[in-house]
Amino acid sequence: MKIAVCGKGGVGKTLIAAGIAHSFAKNGIKTIVIDADPSPNLALTLGLSPEEASKILPISENKELIESKTTTDYSGVYRLSFTVDDIVREYSVQTSFGVNLIVMGTVKSAGSGCTCPANAVVRSLLLHLVVERDEAVILDMEAGVEHMGRGTAKHVDTLLIVADANVKALETAKHIHDLATKTDIKQALLIANKIANNIQKETVERFAEKNNLQILDFVPYDSKVVEAEMRGETPLKYEDSAAMQVIGKLHTKLA
Repeated sequence: MKIAVCGKGGVGKTLIAAGIAHSFAKNGIKTIVIDADPSPNLALTLGLSPEEASKILPISENKELIESKTTTDYSGVYRLSFTVDDIVREYSVQTSFGVNLIVMGTVKSAGSGCTCPANAVVRSLLLHLVVERDEAVILDMEAGVEHMGRGTAKHVDTLLIVADANVKALETAKHIHDLATKTDIKQALLIANKIANNIQKETVERFAEKNNLQILDFVPYDSKVVEAEMRGETPLKYEDSAAMQVIGKLHTKLA
């Protein structure tokens, strides 16, 4: 299964992506999670220490790797056809939650035909992961889908749009959903996160109904999650918390 997770900054999409990936791995499914957010912090949510996370060099910034894949004998001419399976083997990081992490770096214009060497490597790796491999692949993306490119998007089974009850987050969700309908993404679903009361739930429900958004589930506001993040801990440790119980079951709904 291939799942992309999008949403406005601060709505909790990284926790959703990490929680779903952890659930797949717990159920014996080999899982790769891709951090393609411009401000990557998925490593911390997956249990790596700040020191370990800081040592991960994003693929898009790995000049030695990019040159080895794209350099030719001609100045200004780049190789755009190359294998990337070795990147998965050598540059993915095993986390304590049984998930392999790849920090991609920002994906810019992945489907636009850009010949920038770094973007060529990122684009090829993204296509390889989504199209050619059999694992569950979870992509933690920035707030948009056009950068995935149509060739990648058509192979994503589900786009999960994460939002809280804030009107800005909901409008961003609507924008992402509108973009998704113009690509080949098969299914776009809304996850309402950090829902503290019935008023917030009803606000999301009214917005979703008005804008033809299908809601997958409601994740409650959870002080345990907030406190864990304040302490620099991963909330994935607290599987008995209200939020993590809901997130932990999302993979069954998706499957």
